[in-house]
Amino acid sequence: MSVSAYTERPATKAGETDGLSVPWSRPKPKRAAISARLVSAITILVLLAAWAISAQLKLVSPVFLPSPAAVWAKFVVVARNGFVDATLLEHITASLWRVFAALVAAILIGVPVGLAIGVSRIGRGVFDPLLEFLRPIPPLAYLPLIVIWFGIGEPSKILVIAIAMLAPVALSTAAGVRGVSRERINAARSLGATRAQVVRHVILPSALPSILTGLRIALGAGWSTLVAAELVAATRGLGFMIQSAAQFLVTDVVVMGILVIATIAFALEFVIRRIERILVPWAGRD
Repeated sequence: MSVSAYTERPATKAGETDGLSVPWSRPKPKRAAISARLVSAITILVLLAAWAISAQLKLVSPVFLPSPAAVWAKFVVVARNGFVDATLLEHITASLWRVFAALVAAILIGVPVGLAIGVSRIGRGVFDPLLEFLRPIPPLAYLPLIVIWFGIGEPSKILVIAIAMLAPVALSTAAGVRGVSRERINAARSLGATRAQVVRHVILPSALPSILTGLRIALGAGWSTLVAAELVAATRGLGFMIQSAAQFLVTDVVVMGILVIATIAFALEFVIRRIERILVPWAGRD
């Protein structure tokens, strides 16, 4: 028997791979996917550990960076006894009322404005320049003017926050309207739908994911504006509590207030994402 009988193998067909001749072509075992929540938890733990170590070694003066234990102890004290004549719950309730009242106002104005920008050329010409004018202006810039016009009561505080929330809601709505499939609109019109019915049954549902994204962005803008809004003759609120503590260098209260705001904002973000999954489960699957 010749040597070629042992060494020669039948030729493989086109597109097939010989596993003997290419040993590295074998499929590699899949690695276990790392959960994003696990990475987030590890990141938070690392930051807390770095904070605690820095405070323990006194790399920064406790006046400027209190330890996590000191911040937690102050949280317990403020929750029980209060700070600047109000409990922590009363400060949280006052801030939540202002943020949610401003959010409702931003939705009632911003969604119709966004629809007008996305549907009508006239609406785009009227509202788009106004939004682009308001969007880059920081709240502290127009806060004195609003105080002059509307006084120092609750309406001025809510209005400052609502103006900061208006542009994200309106622009996200307009982007969602522009992204609606023309095939859906033409199909509705071919079935005899009026313009109002097309807006109600086709455009609004299709733009809902963008609107909810705008609400998430607006809530972030609202919380960042809250401190500025509560500078105006406020007696309660998280922003007022932080500003009052900062005046007397009560840094543990300042850090505690920041963490409370971040926790509430994170919880609201989680709630909106859950609502988005319930109302628009098809988002991102088209």
